[in-house]
Amino acid sequence: MVTDWTPDSWRAKAIRQAPAYPDQTALKAVEARLATYPTLVFAGEARRLKASLGEAAEGRAFVLQGGDCAESFSDFTANIIRDSFRVLLQMAVVLTYGGALPVVKLGRMAGQFAKPRSSDTETVDGVELPIYRGDNINGAEPTLAARTPDPLRMERGYFHSAGTLNLLRAFAQGGFSDLHRVHRWNLGFVERSPLAERYRDLSARISETLDFMAACGMTSETTPQIRETDFYVSHECLLLNYEQTQVRVDSTTGDTYLCSTHLPWIGDRTRQADGAHVEFLRGVSNPIGLKVGPSMDADDLLRLCDILNPSNEAGRLTLIARMGAEKLEAHLPPLVRKLEREGRKVAWLSDPMHGNTTKTSNGYKTRSFDAILAEVRKFFDVHQAEGTYAAGVHVEMTGQDVTECLGGAHRITEARLADAYNTFCDPRLNAEQSLELAFVLAAELKDRRLPERRQPVAAQ
Repeated sequence: MVTDWTPDSWRAKAIRQAPAYPDQTALKAVEARLATYPTLVFAGEARRLKASLGEAAEGRAFVLQGGDCAESFSDFTANIIRDSFRVLLQMAVVLTYGGALPVVKLGRMAGQFAKPRSSDTETVDGVELPIYRGDNINGAEPTLAARTPDPLRMERGYFHSAGTLNLLRAFAQGGFSDLHRVHRWNLGFVERSPLAERYRDLSARISETLDFMAACGMTSETTPQIRETDFYVSHECLLLNYEQTQVRVDSTTGDTYLCSTHLPWIGDRTRQADGAHVEFLRGVSNPIGLKVGPSMDADDLLRLCDILNPSNEAGRLTLIARMGAEKLEAHLPPLVRKLEREGRKVAWLSDPMHGNTTKTSNGYKTRSFDAILAEVRKFFDVHQAEGTYAAGVHVEMTGQDVTECLGGAHRITEARLADAYNTFCDPRLNAEQSLELAFVLAAELKDRRLPERRQPVAAQ
């Protein structure tokens, strides 16, 4: 247990990416109300997730973390939440089969309402405005009134998160997650895909497995694990004014937890060892994530591991590598090697999205599906070479038919980006691209698990 820490000790540290609230009285009033509200997640859930992440760190599970780059209040509808959840389930079934491992399902949902930005301002039609920082802070509309940080938005974010979690729990436990149902959805995806032939064999094998299980008496009616699933949520721990209000002491253990989410993470822009965000999260008992970009030094990473996980507890710390396909081979191996040599217990995830963002000739921020695949494969290669475990992936995706990332089986081009470019912030994989990624990853996992049966994966 950390003894030299309090929920507000971060306020004495230097902080980055913090909004400037003009009305401090209103801010304090909102913080006081939020501190009295019920918890969004429970300490026992966070402990179960930590145990599962500990298994992933040892190669006995695989983590699938995915969801919106930034949730928006306007997208708070049952259908949008359902569709994102549905795609994550579909991906998980495919990955479970490919890896022959349990898949830890972790949504970027129910709280991803704040985003770090590279600049404090932007110029729109000749007018300089505060940058949009996510719906928990300000509005995306290009007006001074919308862009001024409003503390009441934190309260709206809390209630939106509560509603989302209520729906996710219903989907996870109420029959929507039935394995047979999810597989039927995947069969539909395979038939629609231009690469159907490549995926048909895997789908047929999953069908055979389900038929065998049914013949053995393991059906939805007899086996709860077939009709239900564990699903956890995560978001970037960025807006500390909000996060502090959600700190609670667990009545069963006496440990302190952040109850806004199961897994909070620290972004690459706010990972300073002596900064406010590291200070805040070092004192909670949740599993926590840390984004690791190409500027990370091996000694600095080791220091952060010691601050955030001083007892070297398996499952406590998940490192999310976001290097870029062209930089990963140069920057990731020294970090993996250093931590392995020092005996640090961490789960390594690949974030193949953030390091592969480009701008098209027609002005759209986008990502290439081919670059995303390349980074994931290189991530697996590095861990295979170092004798460590590639524990999972972290992707920005949606269940909607958006056109925000280039490529994929349906070959989205620059000209098509305008068809359904709906993101408020970063480009996301759409439902078809997300499932395509899962099928490719499943083949990779199967291939690497069974080297004696290794077959080359067809090039994209």
